[in-house]
Amino acid sequence: MSETFWSKITSNEVFQSFMLFSIFRAFYGTGILVITYFLSTSADAPWYVSVGFLLASMVFSRVLFRGIKRWRSEDDPVNGASF
Repeated sequence: MSETFWSKITSNEVFQSFMLFSIFRAFYGTGILVITYFLSTSADAPWYVSVGFLLASMVFSRVLFRGIKRWRSEDDPVNGASF
């Protein structure tokens, strides 16, 4: 029996990696925007605190996502790191 187009796409490791990265960025990015909005409107912090927070969050998100990738590759020893 032949695979459907959707099952081929969803079984592709690159597609799975893209989806995981997109979901991660959506939730993480929303959280960062909420915190930055709070810093810039409610807190008595100068504008450069918000900019510094955004820059630090860019670095932290890469470290966090790298950890997620390592954790996922440890769970799947047959295929190794799939993204």
